[in-house]
Amino acid sequence: MKLQRKNRLRATALGALAVSGALVLTACGSDDNTGGGTTGTGEKTTAASNVDCGKAKGQLRASGSSAQKNAMDLWVKNYMAACSGVEINYNSSSSGEGIVAFNQGTVGFAGSDSALKPEEVADSKKMCKTGQGINLPMVGGPVAIGFKLDGVDSLTLDAPTLAKIFDSKIKKWNDPAIAKLNDGVELPDKAIQAFHRSEDSGTTQNLGKYLGAAAPNDWKYEAEKKWPAPGGQAASGSSGVAAQVKQVDGAIGYFELSYAKSQSIPTVDINTGGAAPVKATSENASKAIAAAKIKGTGKDLALDLDYTTKAEGAYPLVLVTYEVVCDSGNKPETLDTVKSFLSYAASDDGQKILTDAGYAPIPAEINAKVRETIGSLS
Repeated sequence: MKLQRKNRLRATALGALAVSGALVLTACGSDDNTGGGTTGTGEKTTAASNVDCGKAKGQLRASGSSAQKNAMDLWVKNYMAACSGVEINYNSSSSGEGIVAFNQGTVGFAGSDSALKPEEVADSKKMCKTGQGINLPMVGGPVAIGFKLDGVDSLTLDAPTLAKIFDSKIKKWNDPAIAKLNDGVELPDKAIQAFHRSEDSGTTQNLGKYLGAAAPNDWKYEAEKKWPAPGGQAASGSSGVAAQVKQVDGAIGYFELSYAKSQSIPTVDINTGGAAPVKATSENASKAIAAAKIKGTGKDLALDLDYTTKAEGAYPLVLVTYEVVCDSGNKPETLDTVKSFLSYAASDDGQKILTDAGYAPIPAEINAKVRETIGSLS
């Protein structure tokens, strides 16, 4: 009798322990504070369980692009849940600040929405010692044009009209150029409040590349990280621009789709000249990114994007965020952790969680090269 009672108590304790463990796993997988959406508890927990922690240890500091913040938050949460004793600290600042921090040697890797410039590569050689900084495409997605216009739920614009809006040439929402693209929509006689990034931003540069390519007669500025046009209002980070658009009637601004999704901000459909206007979705961005070509040399995997595509369902205003690392000469104390963490981000599981967060996975053919390059870092 005593033995049976002991067995029953032991079974009860084990059952309670199993329930407790399941609750802990559920909490790790579902307590999402990123605001960017998730793929659900089951998938995130599975993703974390498939992480290869390798020889990762200690703290890894990284910084840069705010465009990938919501993706990075998901990756960090899953990775740290799987790799006990490892801390990943990603500071979502801006692409420009991330590259500066990388070249100063204060971070293990940087996130940037634009590939390194030649002068930035030259600077990286001082820090990388035996190598140089390279670009690893890790996150894709649409740059959404968000708006707030009371009484208007759906809006279509094209590149020339967007260029004139952000260049302060079109100032009212009922301008004939906007009305022509939105037949049947009652547009108010209201001032346009255009918001842009206040700091150097790869998202700004990608918008500039798109406008320069798709509306060359209306956007005469070089595609730089610093906002080039007069007028408009500035806000800090993609989150800051999204917050302003969310609350200001008559506002328009640009930010990654994850910010629009998390805050229920309506986004502009883009008239590319194709059969129908294209919505800003992860799937439509993937169609545009899939046509990208690798323009980098050696281990550098910088991409050449086609901003003028008219392919059916391809959303042309896209960006790719790169993780910037040394091809060789990475710091020994963080190298193993950099390789382990980025390997997870580039894995099937790491890429799979991007879509529901408003991002687009990197095309498989390109991503295979990313994984190979991560494995060769030294």
